[in-house]
Amino acid sequence: MIPFRVAFEPGVSLYEQIVFAAKRAILAGQLRPGDPFPSVRALGKELKINPNTAHKVVGQLTAEGFLAVQPGIGTVVALPPEAPRPIRKALLDKDLEQLAVTAIQAGIDFDDVVQALRRQWNKIGKGAPQTK
Repeated sequence: MIPFRVAFEPGVSLYEQIVFAAKRAILAGQLRPGDPFPSVRALGKELKINPNTAHKVVGQLTAEGFLAVQPGIGTVVALPPEAPRPIRKALLDKDLEQLAVTAIQAGIDFDDVVQALRRQWNKIGKGAPQTK
């Protein structure tokens, strides 16, 4: 079983979508340092993708430091809990774009979107940041 979810979307390469989903799971703490990562074979079989694509995904995540290959153990999550801020911020871009499109289509004012985000942020318990 793959320890993260991939919502396949047309127009975006499978490879990019899987890399994004894996990074997101790692940065969100769904996968923690030392956790096993699916083998190329398991990744290909579960996601029904070409083994070459699965190999490319694992290679990319390894090259970026998200995964480490440990002889005798396999591929494991290697990213420390605090990833660089630009990586964490980049993972939000897609969600923010989707939120903006949905809000515009629904005719929701920007200030209302900000207020809704603040309510959700507070509900989670983080306390909304102060605006200037």
